[in-house]
Amino acid sequence: MNPPSDTRLPIVQQWLSSLPAHLGIDITSLRPASSDASFRRYFRVNSHGNTRIVMDAPPPQEDCRPFLHVSRLLQSAGLNVPEALATDLDQGLLLLTDLGPATYYDTVSRHDLPDHTLQLMYRDAIQALVRMQQAGTRGLPSYTEAKLLQELELFPQWYAQKHCQATLTASESDMLASIFAELAREAAAQPTVFVHRDFHSPNLMYCQRPEHGSNPGIIDYQDALLGPITYDLASLVMDARTTWEEPMQLDWAIRYWEAARKAGLPVPEDFADLHQSYEQMSLQRNLRILGVFARLWHRDGKQQYLDHIPRVSAYVRQVAVRYDRFLPLLRLLDRLESRQTITGFTF
Repeated sequence: MNPPSDTRLPIVQQWLSSLPAHLGIDITSLRPASSDASFRRYFRVNSHGNTRIVMDAPPPQEDCRPFLHVSRLLQSAGLNVPEALATDLDQGLLLLTDLGPATYYDTVSRHDLPDHTLQLMYRDAIQALVRMQQAGTRGLPSYTEAKLLQELELFPQWYAQKHCQATLTASESDMLASIFAELAREAAAQPTVFVHRDFHSPNLMYCQRPEHGSNPGIIDYQDALLGPITYDLASLVMDARTTWEEPMQLDWAIRYWEAARKAGLPVPEDFADLHQSYEQMSLQRNLRILGVFARLWHRDGKQQYLDHIPRVSAYVRQVAVRYDRFLPLLRLLDRLESRQTITGFTF
């Protein structure tokens, strides 16, 4: 089940053995559930005929406290998030309620998923996003212009230079610096709300049974910030793990815009303004993700992230081709990825 070098597994097992009997933990049923891009990983364990989730977040690399704090904020907003049944913060261990076995990513990857089911799932996700953006933000750090700008440095360092094995010219570096500054400045000027940071299919649980709560369940929100209102919309409709064509993106974005206006969220009166804002927000996010996915492969050996790089690059191209000021970025991508220049309509 785990490699011989897994020094954390005995710690997890010993902690589960020490939990109160009323929790009914069957340690022999412990099995892997999932892992993510950080040091965190998850197990599933049986308990009184149900299943529970064990979060293993080893200190000092991880800290469970932000997860618990954000859980309370989201619970107060009426969202379906895991409840902590037992905690050991010093060892980085949590026992959580289980929101079910299927993420949105798992579900939409099925070839036999009916379109009406997909649409209902994403209407639920849009309503959850609107509620989440009304959640309290006490104690959350701000997604500052400096942080937005700093994140973009992952693109030249890890994607361009390490992954594509390219040396940037002085003019290319200057061009990127100018575009990065513009993207960070415009994102930081947006109204601020609760930002999940990865509100996309792997972090939404498809909850179909009453014991799993209302759909969707939301996970992996420990890095939440107070930040730009379009950030999580961009995460949802330009999903780094699932390809959504532009007509679908627009349909869901319009539904979000209508629901957000009805809820009194500070979105633009004109959808065209929202569209431009979330597209440019997606450009910041997806340039960063290209760097992150390249780093996860080259530094951490997580090869599965390579599969998603072409999709993320396509999202970058979708936006860059539309705006004159971003066409130099498109030409750089062409060079990095050895593609011919794409031309199209621009604004």
